[in-house]
Amino acid sequence: MKAIVQDWFGPADVLELRDVPDPLLTDDGVLVEVRAAGCGPDVWHVMSGRPYLVRLMPELRKLVRQVRGWDVAGVVAAVGPAVTEFRPGDEVMGAVDGSFAELALGTTETLVRKPSRITFEQAAAAPVSGYTALQALRDVATLRPGQTVLVLGAGGGVGTNAVQIATALGAEVTGVCSSSKRELVHSLGAVDSIDYTKQDVTDLGRRWDVVVDTAGRRPLRKLRHVLAPGGTLVIVGGDGGGRWTGGFGRQTVRAPLASAVWRQRMRPVTAKRNRADLETLRELIEAGQLTPVVDRTFWVGVLGRSGTSRT
Repeated sequence: MKAIVQDWFGPADVLELRDVPDPLLTDDGVLVEVRAAGCGPDVWHVMSGRPYLVRLMPELRKLVRQVRGWDVAGVVAAVGPAVTEFRPGDEVMGAVDGSFAELALGTTETLVRKPSRITFEQAAAAPVSGYTALQALRDVATLRPGQTVLVLGAGGGVGTNAVQIATALGAEVTGVCSSSKRELVHSLGAVDSIDYTKQDVTDLGRRWDVVVDTAGRRPLRKLRHVLAPGGTLVIVGGDGGGRWTGGFGRQTVRAPLASAVWRQRMRPVTAKRNRADLETLRELIEAGQLTPVVDRTFWVGVLGRSGTSRT
């Protein structure tokens, strides 16, 4: 099959379209004919090896020389003998290892049925960003109905999901985004929006019960001033910072120290793939409470498939 792979870290030039062996179908495996694959900052971090800290992580080094991509949407081509939940021809979406290919191998734990109301491109933009936003709000922030939520980076992949999921959970959402995305953010359920090119949200004197920071560039000492007493700051991703540690130092060192000193909850979210959360996303999509936002679509002519950008 054709697939996009790389031999070492670097810019987009390290990605190559090659012929590679088809995935071997396991007893519990689900072989998917890829119709669309999502691409976001997570893919960029592994491709580029930046911040450089990721190059020292054994679990990420092992990903090099493999097919890129996690988000996938497609049609089941074959199933292993132990699989009873899917059959060839079923439309599915999920998060697998190696979605930038003609065929991808998943399992019943990494795939769910694609909601009928969305396209393959939308479905490929849903899994990683969706369960990251879900876990940030439900598990880390323990969001409750009636609370107020501020989403920094509300127009991005995780941000657009966070706005919708927080709204579905009964929260009142304010989104921080550029002027070009304010209309989009309001259409997703935000009751208010702040244009970061014109106003600094940390200077407004307002406070929220939960702050979801997907941008990673504002100092913690400033973000603490937008948190209500007893509120929670959830830090998503490792963006921002320098080329060596990026935002990981902010997540893993400075946030815990700041929480202890200021007695405010500042927690990172480390999203985990699991079927239960994929099912929750599917149910929200089917109910019309969540619609994956596609920023742009790139067509790979040789594959005859599409790649979807989540941010």
